[in-house]
Amino acid sequence: MTQTSSHLCATAHAYDAVAVRYAELARNELDALPLDRAVLAALSELVLTTDAGPVAELGCGPERVTAHLRDLGLEVFGVDMSPVMIDLAREAYPDLRFEVVSMDALNLADRKLNGIVSWYSVIHTPPQNMPSYFAEFRRVLAPGGHLLIAFFESEGEPVTAFDHKVAAAYRWPIDDLAGLAGEAGFVEVGRMLREPHEGERNRRGHLLMRVGK
Repeated sequence: MTQTSSHLCATAHAYDAVAVRYAELARNELDALPLDRAVLAALSELVLTTDAGPVAELGCGPERVTAHLRDLGLEVFGVDMSPVMIDLAREAYPDLRFEVVSMDALNLADRKLNGIVSWYSVIHTPPQNMPSYFAEFRRVLAPGGHLLIAFFESEGEPVTAFDHKVAAAYRWPIDDLAGLAGEAGFVEVGRMLREPHEGERNRRGHLLMRVGK
């Protein structure tokens, strides 16, 4: 087993173990996060101005963001490496499509998607592997397609590992993450930083990008 596949399997197993409790805690969290909802709404509005394919939520977990995007009018499906998370998502939303797939090796044709949302899922990616993830996102997005990434921001520090409650994770400087996306062919549309709410430990970063020419 390679180091990369070992990391992915370890992360999936860790989320399998906490999936039921995680789903309970996360189910209504967007209700109290108006800025997060605004970023998702911006992505949805941009996607709806074109007609180039569906949107994928990568690392979807138990369903909350995928369902929210559907409610915003998008044709959307979710993928995750955790089979238990996918089972919970399918049970909660049988009308939506969910698949057990790794987001760094999507079983999709080139230029298939109109949008990608990675909502706190790339946080578990070792920094040296991040360029390959952006390359895969770029491969499956149609020209002009949009990418939204939510992550933990490092607050002036370099890329930093931190004690995530489920699996190894990293906080990123927003400029560094935007730079890697740019190297993969993405153009920044906008960004949003927000300070942690009560009960949160880290600043939250959001990058909205589109495929460049």
